[in-house]
Amino acid sequence: MTSIVLNRRWARLRGLARHERGVLTAFAATLLVSAVLLFSVQPMFAKMVLPKLGGTPAVWAVSMCFFQAALLAGYCYAHLLDRRLKGGWAILLHLLVLALAYLALPVGLPADFAEPPAGDAYGWLIVLLAAGVGLPFFAVSATAPLLQAWFARTGHAHAGDPYFLYGASNLGSLAALLAYPFLLEPAIGLAAQSGLWSLGFAGLAFMIAACGALMLARSALGEASAAPSLVDSHAEETGAAQAAPAAHPAASENPTWSQRGLWVLLALVPSGLMVAVTTYITTDLASAPLLWVIPLALFLLTFILVFRNRPAISYRWTIELFPAAVLAVILLPTMLLGSIAALLAFFAGAVVCHRELYNRRPPARHLTEFYLLMSLGGVLGGIFSALIAPQIFTSTFEFILLLIAALACRPGILLGRTEPLDLKRVAGVVAVGLAVMLAYKAALVLRLIAPDSFVLFLVIGGICLGLYRIRAWPEHRLALVLTMLIAATVAPRDNATVFVERSFFGTHRVTETQDGAMRLLLHGTTVHGAQRLMDGQGRPVAEPPPATYFHPEGPMARGVAVARAHLEAANPGRDFRVGIVGLGTGSLACQSRPGDSWRYFEIDPTVARIASNPALFGFLSRCLGSADIVLGDARLTLAKEPDFNESGGGFGLVVIDAFSSDSIPIHLLTVEALQLYLDKLDRHGVLALHISNRHLDLAPALSSTVARIPGLSAVAVYDEQPADRYDAASSEVMFIARDPAALAPIRAWAGARPVTATSARAWTDDYSDVLSAILRRLTKE
Repeated sequence: MTSIVLNRRWARLRGLARHERGVLTAFAATLLVSAVLLFSVQPMFAKMVLPKLGGTPAVWAVSMCFFQAALLAGYCYAHLLDRRLKGGWAILLHLLVLALAYLALPVGLPADFAEPPAGDAYGWLIVLLAAGVGLPFFAVSATAPLLQAWFARTGHAHAGDPYFLYGASNLGSLAALLAYPFLLEPAIGLAAQSGLWSLGFAGLAFMIAACGALMLARSALGEASAAPSLVDSHAEETGAAQAAPAAHPAASENPTWSQRGLWVLLALVPSGLMVAVTTYITTDLASAPLLWVIPLALFLLTFILVFRNRPAISYRWTIELFPAAVLAVILLPTMLLGSIAALLAFFAGAVVCHRELYNRRPPARHLTEFYLLMSLGGVLGGIFSALIAPQIFTSTFEFILLLIAALACRPGILLGRTEPLDLKRVAGVVAVGLAVMLAYKAALVLRLIAPDSFVLFLVIGGICLGLYRIRAWPEHRLALVLTMLIAATVAPRDNATVFVERSFFGTHRVTETQDGAMRLLLHGTTVHGAQRLMDGQGRPVAEPPPATYFHPEGPMARGVAVARAHLEAANPGRDFRVGIVGLGTGSLACQSRPGDSWRYFEIDPTVARIASNPALFGFLSRCLGSADIVLGDARLTLAKEPDFNESGGGFGLVVIDAFSSDSIPIHLLTVEALQLYLDKLDRHGVLALHISNRHLDLAPALSSTVARIPGLSAVAVYDEQPADRYDAASSEVMFIARDPAALAPIRAWAGARPVTATSARAWTDDYSDVLSAILRRLTKE
């Protein structure tokens, strides 16, 4: 009876296998689903990890490096499986790997990884990624090359050149990436996302089994060019060779080592660019899935557009406009406009490299090797940008360097150049272009033009017009590349750098303004503290007051006085204990008094060294003497502090002033985080959250988050920059307390407003929505 049922099912399968469109649909749909799973798990798991490491952009950079390495392992496995096992045996082994991976689900953080080591955490994060998501990601990553190789053996009309299926795979990847920040993240939490992913994984396994069965059925019908059965491997090899028509002139040739090296190089540059541009833009905006997936989505889009016989985008115009985008990146500050230019330059560079890669693709019998070497290049690019560059560059210079490498990959420079070069012409073009750029930068330094001046666009347009005029010269593209490289390395900066160090948590630079009046601590282009060196008359300042957000008339400084006064009135004789999350330059310490107990919680040892060095900033040494600094993520280190009790435990004031990029890390603004702060806070104490931000409107979501915890009073204060203080900055602070009387003086301040629940959804450790915060900021402006 069982054999009869199996025979009937086999007959139905053979009937389905006769339909060309049905076979193609099955393979394309499976590739699409595998890509959706592959590229949705990346931002999902990275978001799970983010709170463990203070919300630093390096989490995504290192995660991308790991995922690229796992993809390489999957492609290597697919290549060996396709070469060593035939037909049904390959299908059975791959289904076994999928079954083992399913046992590792659901995706989540292993309990053994509760706390990372202090300081750099590259190795810890890679091991965590391997333990938490490594096996399922590996199993899914092998799907694309395997299914394309199987499809090439079906004898389908398009089996000879199956590279077009890579478009279906990347279309699914792009859909997953765009759906995550715009649909999934705003709608459901991480636990629900993980459950959905497990269901999708199970469905994918069944679809892969169906595709394998279709391949076997086509073989049994004798319609395939190769017969992928358990017993006829020779027919498979010879048939595949006959069925694969030449996709291009070199299709009949075996790839040379130089060709293989080009595959690696052309994959390395855009992969490294993707990681580098993500770090470049998130350093000054925010480290969140929305800003992670934009570069990755653009990366995948370039495959969809150019990995085909006729590109869906004008390749010629992309080549010509690419230099203008790179020029804008070099000349513009990062910020919002510079980030847009960076994304455009990255997109153009990826288009160039991926199109040149497609033009050099081998015939179908070398398909798995081609994808394997592409993946190797991707891993090497990711390793360079995520792990090597932070050790050798003190800024995100790797992004500029890789853009220039992409420029060199344009046709007519390193690739496809046949005419001899006139070095005198090259030197002349370099000299003119460099002179224009240096003149522009000098005008910026001398304050002759504003950084956002229309002059910038005239400079870019003038250089591009000049290049257009000499477009017939074979030298003009090489000259442009050299000009960009020299300009990027020797162009003067607006401020003089006193100290710079790059750690896992970003690049920290101590600079002085050109007039020598101020010393600044910068993370990217975001000021994290400042110290006045000279007054308005150019005289040295012996004991400079706190500056920027922490100036004496600002809400942060005044909040210290309010919290101290209320605690002294409610509990006479009790010591005033202050816990501050985020050290910066330590300027708030100058609001301390003898007898106070101040403790800082700082994740980055580099920041601790900078703030504690009186040769750089003197606030801690002058106002506290010796600073009490606890290293590590605040959620983890603060949890070790004793909870409030009536006998004296708890802080009288807790200040949350931790910034990664230009934003407080999201995991420090959730319901669970607020509850932790309150557990450590005196019953009459005050919690102050610094929520100033150039790109995100955090107040509405935080207001709803506060409303989730019963018994709290809250007031938000927006403080305008004082007209008579050039070293001060506007700030927004939300004060929270259990005792309403603690906030009574603050309610009377100018710019104060009551805090009530809004239409924005409260943030939790399981749910947050950065996209809405960005849109709210944009609509405000």
